[in-house]
Amino acid sequence: MRHPGFFQRAGPYPLKAIAEAIGAELDDGSDGEREIDDLRPLHQASRTHLTFCASRKYADQLAETHAAACLIKRRDASLVPEGATAVMTEAPHRAFAMAVGLLYPEALQPTATAAAANAQGQLVHPTAELAEGVTIEPGAIVGREARIGAGTTIAAGAVVGYRVFVGRNCYVGPAATVTHSLIGDRVILHPGVRIGQDGFGYAMSGAGHFKVPQVGRVIIGDNVEIGANSTIDRGFLMDTVIGEGTKIDNLVQIAHNVVIGRHCVIVSQSGIAGSAQLGDFVVMGAHSGVVEHVKIGDGAQIAGMAHVKDDVVAGARMGGTPARPFREWAREVAAIKQLGKNGRRLKVSRST
Repeated sequence: MRHPGFFQRAGPYPLKAIAEAIGAELDDGSDGEREIDDLRPLHQASRTHLTFCASRKYADQLAETHAAACLIKRRDASLVPEGATAVMTEAPHRAFAMAVGLLYPEALQPTATAAAANAQGQLVHPTAELAEGVTIEPGAIVGREARIGAGTTIAAGAVVGYRVFVGRNCYVGPAATVTHSLIGDRVILHPGVRIGQDGFGYAMSGAGHFKVPQVGRVIIGDNVEIGANSTIDRGFLMDTVIGEGTKIDNLVQIAHNVVIGRHCVIVSQSGIAGSAQLGDFVVMGAHSGVVEHVKIGDGAQIAGMAHVKDDVVAGARMGGTPARPFREWAREVAAIKQLGKNGRRLKVSRST
């Protein structure tokens, strides 16, 4: 049996309408009325599909594509094969993502899986405030004096705690928990996310470890997305803050009092220790870590598996453990590799 798919596709749309919607330009003399009904990568595209080519390294695939049209940089438009239309943009990958959102609008925002707003089994405290268009799925809990903004979905088994504010058009995924937090608009929390639990703080001594009460909050800006099973602890006295537009992958730990700027990207299995600060547009690769109280400047990039123990200036690229400038780290890795080769040669020469 042919599977119907999980997302309803919009369209078809004329090519010129898609180009206008995503800010791209059609090649001169091209057929703007040509209908596009779907999107595919270069090697899978057919005569009614839009594709994209982000780099000349895919020129061979581009030459063989059967797509109706291809998003491509203007300088590379001549590489588009005969029969396909060049749709020019300086950011083909981003433009293609926008086109996917146009044809598959439901894919941009998770939707309710099981329920209408009057489904049975939810527990909504009578003092909670639900704006128009809120969906509460079965098994979800909305606590005392919580506020849920218009168009937001609280998925099955999710918990929104006492006095938590959740903004408009948000999605709190299945089994996610949100306490002691203020959440902005258009925030996506994937399944199993934990927001607002107390931070890992203890006054340690020979007499034992005394738990330090954590009385701060978590503040999450607009358009933030947090991946499955990631955790963000509330602050000690100050707030833990996640800036507007930041994207956090699955299985990330963010400790108490951390402040993360706008539009950062933090990849899976990374950890940020208490009171660390990240500027805007910081990128952290998978398995990377940041020590407590460290400051990382705007636009810095931290390589996967790096361990940052000292402040990082804006725009720096760091790698290794402990983290150091990326080129320095790369030279050291190359030297160690060469040392291994030399050792093997020495062993062979001695054996002969």
